Amino acid sequence: MRDVEQIRIRKGITVSELVREMDACGVLGAGRIGKAARLLREIFTDSDYTVFLTLAGALVPGGMRHIVSHLIERGFVDVIITTGANMVHDVIEALGYRHQIGTFKANDDQLRRQDIGRIGDIYVEHQTFRSLERWLYNLLDGMPPKTLRRIPPSHILKEIGDHLEDKNSILTTASRKSVPVICPGLPDSILGFQLWTYGQGKKLVLDPLGDVTTLVDAVYEAEKSGIVILGGGLPKHFGLFANTFRGGVDVAIQITMDRAEPGGLSGAPLEESVSWSKAKSEEKTVSVVCDATIAFPLIVSAALD
Repeated sequence: MRDVEQIRIRKGITVSELVREMDACGVLGAGRIGKAARLLREIFTDSDYTVFLTLAGALVPGGMRHIVSHLIERGFVDVIITTGANMVHDVIEALGYRHQIGTFKANDDQLRRQDIGRIGDIYVEHQTFRSLERWLYNLLDGMPPKTLRRIPPSHILKEIGDHLEDKNSILTTASRKSVPVICPGLPDSILGFQLWTYGQGKKLVLDPLGDVTTLVDAVYEAEKSGIVILGGGLPKHFGLFANTFRGGVDVAIQITMDRAEPGGLSGAPLEESVSWSKAKSEEKTVSVVCDATIAFPLIVSAALD
Protein backbone atom coordinates (compact mmCIF):
# COMPACT_ATOMS: atom_id res chain seq x y z
CA MET A 1 0.00 0.00 0.00
CA ARG A 2 1.00 3.61 -0.45
CA ASP A 3 -0.29 6.87 0.94
CA VAL A 4 -2.92 9.00 -0.79
CA GLU A 5 -1.15 12.09 -2.06
CA GLN A 6 -3.06 15.35 -1.76
CA ILE A 7 -3.48 17.10 -5.10
CA ARG A 8 -1.51 20.33 -5.34
CA ILE A 9 -2.40 23.05 -7.82
CA ARG A 10 -0.70 26.34 -8.58
CA LYS A 11 -0.99 29.25 -10.93
CA GLY A 12 0.01 28.23 -14.45
CA ILE A 13 -0.25 24.48 -13.88
CA THR A 14 -0.50 22.57 -17.17
CA VAL A 15 -3.07 19.90 -17.99
CA SER A 16 -0.43 17.16 -17.96
CA GLU A 17 0.92 18.36 -14.60
CA LEU A 18 -2.59 18.37 -13.13
CA VAL A 19 -3.27 14.85 -14.40
CA ARG A 20 0.04 13.67 -12.92
CA GLU A 21 -1.10 15.10 -9.58
CA MET A 22 -4.35 13.14 -9.97
CA ASP A 23 -2.37 9.99 -10.76
CA ALA A 24 -0.18 10.49 -7.70
CA CYS A 25 -3.33 10.93 -5.60
CA GLY A 26 -4.29 7.48 -6.86
CA VAL A 27 -7.85 7.16 -5.59
CA LEU A 28 -11.45 7.77 -6.67
CA GLY A 29 -12.10 9.57 -9.96
CA ALA A 30 -8.83 11.49 -9.89
CA GLY A 31 -6.85 8.27 -9.62
CA ARG A 32 -8.74 6.73 -12.51
CA ILE A 33 -8.13 9.78 -14.71
CA GLY A 34 -4.43 9.55 -13.87
CA LYS A 35 -4.24 5.84 -14.61
CA ALA A 36 -6.13 6.30 -17.90
CA ALA A 37 -3.64 8.95 -19.05
CA ARG A 38 -0.74 6.70 -18.06
CA LEU A 39 -2.12 3.73 -20.00
CA LEU A 40 -3.00 5.91 -22.97
CA ARG A 41 0.57 7.20 -23.07
CA GLU A 42 1.77 3.59 -23.10
CA ILE A 43 -0.27 2.55 -26.13
CA PHE A 44 0.52 5.78 -27.97
CA THR A 45 4.29 5.48 -27.50
CA ASP A 46 4.78 1.75 -28.05
CA SER A 47 4.67 1.04 -31.79
CA ASP A 48 3.85 -2.62 -31.13
CA TYR A 49 0.33 -1.64 -30.12
CA THR A 50 -2.60 -1.73 -32.51
CA VAL A 51 -4.98 0.87 -31.09
CA PHE A 52 -8.75 0.47 -31.40
CA LEU A 53 -10.90 3.54 -30.64
CA THR A 54 -14.64 3.04 -30.13
CA LEU A 55 -17.10 5.93 -30.31
CA ALA A 56 -20.64 5.98 -28.92
CA GLY A 57 -22.80 8.84 -27.73
CA ALA A 58 -22.93 12.43 -28.94
CA LEU A 59 -19.18 12.79 -29.36
CA VAL A 60 -18.97 14.62 -32.69
CA PRO A 61 -21.89 16.95 -31.88
CA GLY A 62 -20.29 17.40 -28.46
CA GLY A 63 -17.01 18.79 -29.81
CA MET A 64 -14.73 15.72 -29.97
CA ARG A 65 -14.39 15.65 -33.76
CA HIS A 66 -11.03 17.40 -34.12
CA ILE A 67 -9.48 15.41 -31.28
CA VAL A 68 -10.35 12.12 -33.01
CA SER A 69 -9.15 13.26 -36.44
CA HIS A 70 -5.96 14.63 -34.86
CA LEU A 71 -5.19 11.28 -33.25
CA ILE A 72 -5.73 9.52 -36.59
CA GLU A 73 -3.54 12.07 -38.38
CA ARG A 74 -0.73 11.58 -35.85
CA GLY A 75 -0.86 7.80 -36.28
CA PHE A 76 -2.07 7.04 -32.77
CA VAL A 77 -5.24 5.19 -33.85
CA ASP A 78 -5.29 2.15 -36.13
CA VAL A 79 -8.98 1.17 -36.19
CA ILE A 80 -12.15 3.19 -35.49
CA ILE A 81 -15.33 1.40 -34.37
CA THR A 82 -18.27 3.77 -34.20
CA THR A 83 -21.97 4.36 -34.20
CA GLY A 84 -23.51 5.53 -37.45
CA ALA A 85 -24.71 8.73 -35.82
CA ASN A 86 -21.21 10.02 -35.10
CA MET A 87 -20.24 9.60 -38.74
CA VAL A 88 -23.46 11.30 -39.86
CA HIS A 89 -22.53 14.33 -37.77
CA ASP A 90 -18.95 14.22 -39.06
CA VAL A 91 -20.23 14.36 -42.63
CA ILE A 92 -22.68 17.22 -42.09
CA GLU A 93 -19.88 19.28 -40.50
CA ALA A 94 -17.70 18.46 -43.52
CA LEU A 95 -20.49 19.65 -45.82
CA GLY A 96 -20.40 23.06 -44.15
CA TYR A 97 -23.18 22.76 -41.59
CA ARG A 98 -22.66 23.38 -37.89
CA HIS A 99 -24.00 22.17 -34.60
CA GLN A 100 -25.32 24.99 -32.46
CA ILE A 101 -25.36 25.66 -28.72
CA GLY A 102 -28.87 25.28 -27.36
CA THR A 103 -30.35 24.46 -23.97
CA PHE A 104 -31.63 21.46 -22.04
CA LYS A 105 -34.64 23.60 -21.13
CA ALA A 106 -35.86 23.84 -24.71
CA ASN A 107 -39.44 24.00 -25.92
CA ASP A 108 -39.28 20.95 -28.18
CA ASP A 109 -42.63 21.64 -29.84
CA GLN A 110 -41.26 25.00 -30.90
CA LEU A 111 -38.00 23.44 -32.09
CA ARG A 112 -39.97 21.02 -34.24
CA ARG A 113 -41.86 23.91 -35.85
CA GLN A 114 -38.51 25.59 -36.51
CA ASP A 115 -37.20 22.40 -38.18
CA ILE A 116 -34.53 21.91 -35.50
CA GLY A 117 -33.53 18.68 -33.78
CA ARG A 118 -32.07 18.62 -30.25
CA ILE A 119 -29.31 16.45 -28.79
CA GLY A 120 -29.17 17.46 -25.12
CA ASP A 121 -28.22 21.13 -25.32
CA ILE A 122 -27.03 20.85 -28.93
CA TYR A 123 -29.21 21.96 -31.85
CA VAL A 124 -28.99 20.82 -35.47
CA GLU A 125 -31.16 21.96 -38.35
CA HIS A 126 -33.06 19.21 -40.14
CA GLN A 127 -32.19 20.70 -43.53
CA THR A 128 -28.65 19.43 -43.00
CA PHE A 129 -29.88 15.85 -43.28
CA ARG A 130 -31.81 16.60 -46.47
CA SER A 131 -28.63 18.09 -47.93
CA LEU A 132 -26.73 14.99 -46.79
CA GLU A 133 -29.22 12.78 -48.60
CA ARG A 134 -28.82 14.65 -51.89
CA TRP A 135 -25.03 14.60 -51.57
CA LEU A 136 -25.01 10.89 -50.71
CA TYR A 137 -27.27 9.93 -53.63
CA ASN A 138 -25.00 11.80 -56.06
CA LEU A 139 -22.01 9.94 -54.64
CA LEU A 140 -23.70 6.54 -54.94
CA ASP A 141 -24.85 7.29 -58.49
CA GLY A 142 -21.21 7.81 -59.44
CA MET A 143 -20.05 4.46 -58.06
CA PRO A 144 -19.93 1.32 -60.24
CA PRO A 145 -23.23 -0.58 -59.83
CA LYS A 146 -21.33 -3.85 -59.44
CA THR A 147 -19.53 -2.44 -56.36
CA LEU A 148 -22.83 -1.62 -54.66
CA ARG A 149 -24.22 -5.13 -55.04
CA ARG A 150 -22.14 -6.30 -52.08
CA ILE A 151 -20.27 -3.65 -50.15
CA PRO A 152 -19.09 -3.54 -46.52
CA PRO A 153 -20.20 -0.43 -44.61
CA SER A 154 -16.55 0.57 -44.08
CA HIS A 155 -16.08 0.77 -47.84
CA ILE A 156 -19.00 3.15 -48.20
CA LEU A 157 -17.60 5.26 -45.36
CA LYS A 158 -14.20 5.31 -47.10
CA GLU A 159 -15.84 6.48 -50.32
CA ILE A 160 -17.56 9.24 -48.38
CA GLY A 161 -14.26 10.24 -46.79
CA ASP A 162 -12.55 10.27 -50.18
CA HIS A 163 -15.12 12.76 -51.53
CA LEU A 164 -15.25 15.17 -48.60
CA GLU A 165 -12.98 18.22 -48.73
CA ASP A 166 -12.79 18.99 -45.01
CA LYS A 167 -9.31 18.18 -43.65
CA ASN A 168 -10.75 17.99 -40.13
CA SER A 169 -13.23 15.26 -41.04
CA ILE A 170 -12.77 11.96 -39.23
CA LEU A 171 -13.73 10.04 -42.37
CA THR A 172 -11.45 12.07 -44.64
CA THR A 173 -8.48 11.71 -42.31
CA ALA A 174 -9.13 8.01 -41.77
CA SER A 175 -9.31 7.39 -45.51
CA ARG A 176 -6.08 9.27 -46.15
CA LYS A 177 -4.28 7.41 -43.35
CA SER A 178 -5.74 3.99 -44.31
CA VAL A 179 -7.52 3.62 -40.97
CA PRO A 180 -10.68 1.51 -41.35
CA VAL A 181 -13.85 3.02 -39.91
CA ILE A 182 -16.06 0.12 -38.88
CA CYS A 183 -19.70 0.81 -38.13
CA PRO A 184 -21.51 -2.39 -37.11
CA GLY A 185 -24.80 -0.58 -36.57
CA LEU A 186 -24.73 1.71 -39.62
CA PRO A 187 -28.40 0.98 -40.55
CA ASP A 188 -29.35 2.43 -37.15
CA SER A 189 -28.59 6.00 -38.24
CA ILE A 190 -29.87 8.65 -40.61
CA LEU A 191 -27.16 7.62 -43.07
CA GLY A 192 -28.26 3.99 -42.79
CA PHE A 193 -31.88 4.80 -43.55
CA GLN A 194 -30.81 6.99 -46.47
CA LEU A 195 -28.84 4.05 -47.84
CA TRP A 196 -31.95 1.89 -47.42
CA THR A 197 -34.18 4.34 -49.31
CA TYR A 198 -31.59 4.56 -52.09
CA GLY A 199 -31.59 0.78 -52.29
CA GLN A 200 -35.35 0.67 -52.84
CA GLY A 201 -34.86 1.98 -56.36
CA LYS A 202 -31.37 0.75 -57.15
CA LYS A 203 -29.33 -2.30 -56.19
CA LEU A 204 -27.47 -1.71 -52.94
CA VAL A 205 -26.61 -4.51 -50.52
CA LEU A 206 -24.52 -3.94 -47.40
CA ASP A 207 -22.15 -6.74 -46.37
CA PRO A 208 -21.51 -6.32 -42.62
CA LEU A 209 -19.56 -9.59 -42.41
CA GLY A 210 -16.92 -8.03 -44.65
CA ASP A 211 -16.19 -5.60 -41.82
CA VAL A 212 -15.97 -8.45 -39.32
CA THR A 213 -13.15 -9.83 -41.47
CA THR A 214 -11.41 -6.43 -41.51
CA LEU A 215 -11.68 -6.12 -37.74
CA VAL A 216 -10.55 -9.65 -36.91
CA ASP A 217 -7.64 -9.36 -39.36
CA ALA A 218 -6.47 -6.28 -37.43
CA VAL A 219 -6.79 -8.25 -34.18
CA TYR A 220 -4.76 -11.19 -35.49
CA GLU A 221 -2.05 -8.91 -36.86
CA ALA A 222 -1.62 -7.00 -33.59
CA GLU A 223 1.53 -7.70 -31.60
CA LYS A 224 -0.14 -5.89 -28.71
CA SER A 225 -3.71 -4.67 -28.57
CA GLY A 226 -4.98 -1.52 -26.86
CA ILE A 227 -8.54 -0.23 -26.84
CA VAL A 228 -10.01 3.13 -25.86
CA ILE A 229 -13.77 2.99 -25.32
CA LEU A 230 -15.79 6.21 -25.32
CA GLY A 231 -19.34 5.47 -24.23
CA GLY A 232 -20.41 1.88 -24.63
CA GLY A 233 -23.01 0.10 -26.70
CA LEU A 234 -22.38 -1.83 -29.88
CA PRO A 235 -18.94 -0.32 -30.70
CA LYS A 236 -17.63 -1.35 -27.27
CA HIS A 237 -18.83 -4.94 -27.62
CA PHE A 238 -17.72 -5.25 -31.23
CA GLY A 239 -14.17 -4.15 -30.41
CA LEU A 240 -13.81 -6.21 -27.24
CA PHE A 241 -15.39 -9.38 -28.60
CA ALA A 242 -13.18 -9.35 -31.70
CA ASN A 243 -10.18 -9.29 -29.37
CA THR A 244 -11.27 -12.57 -27.74
CA PHE A 245 -9.66 -14.22 -30.78
CA ARG A 246 -6.29 -13.25 -29.29
CA GLY A 247 -7.22 -13.82 -25.65
CA GLY A 248 -8.18 -10.22 -24.98
CA VAL A 249 -6.71 -6.73 -25.22
CA ASP A 250 -3.48 -5.94 -23.40
CA VAL A 251 -4.62 -2.45 -22.36
CA ALA A 252 -8.19 -1.14 -22.04
CA ILE A 253 -9.45 2.33 -21.13
CA GLN A 254 -13.16 3.05 -20.83
CA ILE A 255 -14.95 6.36 -20.24
CA THR A 256 -18.66 5.98 -19.58
CA MET A 257 -21.52 7.52 -17.62
CA ASP A 258 -23.48 4.27 -17.46
CA ARG A 259 -23.80 2.23 -14.29
CA ALA A 260 -22.98 -1.42 -13.72
CA GLU A 261 -26.03 -2.39 -11.64
CA PRO A 262 -28.47 -3.13 -14.52
CA GLY A 263 -25.97 -5.58 -16.05
CA GLY A 264 -25.78 -3.82 -19.41
CA LEU A 265 -22.52 -3.78 -21.32
CA SER A 266 -22.24 0.02 -21.52
CA GLY A 267 -21.87 0.28 -17.75
CA ALA A 268 -19.92 -2.93 -17.25
CA PRO A 269 -16.51 -2.28 -15.67
CA LEU A 270 -13.60 -3.50 -17.73
CA GLU A 271 -12.61 -5.85 -14.93
CA GLU A 272 -15.69 -7.88 -15.91
CA SER A 273 -14.26 -8.22 -19.41
CA VAL A 274 -11.44 -10.38 -18.06
CA SER A 275 -13.93 -13.19 -17.31
CA TRP A 276 -14.89 -13.23 -21.01
CA SER A 277 -11.28 -13.08 -22.27
CA LYS A 278 -12.01 -9.66 -23.73
CA ALA A 279 -9.20 -8.19 -21.63
CA LYS A 280 -6.13 -10.05 -20.41
CA SER A 281 -5.78 -8.63 -16.90
CA GLU A 282 -7.30 -6.13 -14.50
CA GLU A 283 -3.91 -4.48 -13.95
CA LYS A 284 -3.97 -2.67 -17.28
CA THR A 285 -7.64 -1.77 -17.44
CA VAL A 286 -9.37 1.33 -16.09
CA SER A 287 -13.02 2.40 -16.15
CA VAL A 288 -13.51 6.14 -15.76
CA VAL A 289 -17.06 7.12 -14.79
CA CYS A 290 -17.29 10.54 -16.38
CA ASP A 291 -18.72 12.41 -19.36
CA ALA A 292 -16.31 11.60 -22.20
CA THR A 293 -16.34 15.23 -23.34
CA ILE A 294 -14.69 16.07 -20.01
CA ALA A 295 -12.36 13.13 -19.43
CA PHE A 296 -11.17 12.36 -22.97
CA PRO A 297 -9.60 15.78 -23.69
CA LEU A 298 -7.86 15.65 -20.30
CA ILE A 299 -6.29 12.23 -20.73
CA VAL A 300 -5.36 12.83 -24.38
CA SER A 301 -3.70 16.16 -23.56
CA ALA A 302 -1.76 14.58 -20.71
CA ALA A 303 -0.75 11.54 -22.79
CA LEU A 304 0.44 13.60 -25.76
CA ASP A 305 2.38 15.99 -23.56
